Amino acid sequence: MMVAAAQTKRAAKREGTIADVFTSLNPGTKVPELPARFAQLKKDVLADTGATHASIVQTWKEVLAALEVRTKEIVDLGGKVIPRVSFADIKRGLSNAQKDDIKNSGVVVVTGAVPKEQALQWKASIKQYIAANPVKGFPANDIQVYELYNTKPEIAARTHPAILRTQQELLQFWHDPSNKHVCFSTPISYFDRLRIRTPGDTSFTVGPHIDGGGVELFHRILAGGASWRSHDPFDVSWRIDAKQDLYNAPGQCSVLRCWQGWTSLSTTGVGEGTLRVLPMLSLATAYIMLRPFFRPGPAGGEWELDLESSSFPGSVPGKGQELNEETHPHLRLGETMTSIPEIQPGDQVYWHCDTVHSVEQLHGGQKDSSVFYIPAVPLSVRNASYIRDQRANFVHGLPAPDFPGGSGESTFTGRATAQDITGSQGRRVLGLEPFVSRGVENDELIDAANRVLFG
Repeated sequence: MMVAAAQTKRAAKREGTIADVFTSLNPGTKVPELPARFAQLKKDVLADTGATHASIVQTWKEVLAALEVRTKEIVDLGGKVIPRVSFADIKRGLSNAQKDDIKNSGVVVVTGAVPKEQALQWKASIKQYIAANPVKGFPANDIQVYELYNTKPEIAARTHPAILRTQQELLQFWHDPSNKHVCFSTPISYFDRLRIRTPGDTSFTVGPHIDGGGVELFHRILAGGASWRSHDPFDVSWRIDAKQDLYNAPGQCSVLRCWQGWTSLSTTGVGEGTLRVLPMLSLATAYIMLRPFFRPGPAGGEWELDLESSSFPGSVPGKGQELNEETHPHLRLGETMTSIPEIQPGDQVYWHCDTVHSVEQLHGGQKDSSVFYIPAVPLSVRNASYIRDQRANFVHGLPAPDFPGGSGESTFTGRATAQDITGSQGRRVLGLEPFVSRGVENDELIDAANRVLFG
């Protein structure tokens, strides 16, 4: 079995925690005004898309009208609006109706992939690892989110056949019109943190936000008129070369991550510190992208075009895009952010990378609310270069390259090693063995990715 351990080619990021990504985890922090160049950016964007002032105003009005309808639907449906499928459905192949529900909402719960006993054993093992080592996380005095990336249970979960099969199915929602740049049938492993949120916790209160994105991805929304309706959030074309970690801040994702996700290690219901989502993908995206171009009119009147100010509400360079009822009032976030209905150990939740999501302010349950963050990430040459560097960090027990740096788990007792992964599929997703082509159309991509990984 092939193992390559080339040294990382990325500069390590500064040490830190998940709090570095979100202003909402740093209450009282004053958000500075953006420089004047952001005002010019708004003018440049409209010039680039060819939108006239009248056509972008038309788009805004259409989106607001659609939001009135959709927000009411979400409030009326409550948790029923979140699609839920079984792993048996995944193996059988999702129906068109199931796919449409997932595409429209941007989120899905997948039940029954990992046996409950296995998930609980992973959690027990993690707790032993934490007790044996000087771990770090947020908040420092009562950790709820751990800066742990190289534990044996995390590696076991990331390479679990049922989790990889689920990711493979969900990645098929996406498409590359060229059929050259991304292999959606081949998931890879992107290391992320874990959460063990204890009853009564109010510290890990992440407000509504989006993990990544950029203006270049949403050209149709900003082209004016009714063109926003043709925006396809599953078309990878505009994302392949997008630089999503422009400020190289710790915690900013630099890869093409199609679905963020987690695998549950506990029974967690509504009100018990769980995930919340805004279950409308394309419409919310259209509103969020248009929002910087408009401001309330005088005396609370009709909203008007704003190309003069540098305002991009909720946007802070080097942080995630955050939202609230003041910055994005038409989303009715206080009513439309919907908690994930009860999940069991071994269940998975995935949400599209553009989906607005948050965490409940209070863990009001009696037991921990625990997850491994495991997203669905496809193979591409650019993503292969990331897992090459992630692999080098893993071998040395260091944090994954996108995350806060430092010595990590390099001196920890009982961390995972490459020898802990014996199956070929698991070794491939970690970049420890070459990928295998599944058809002529992917041959060049697979060969290029393998050259990045193994020379």
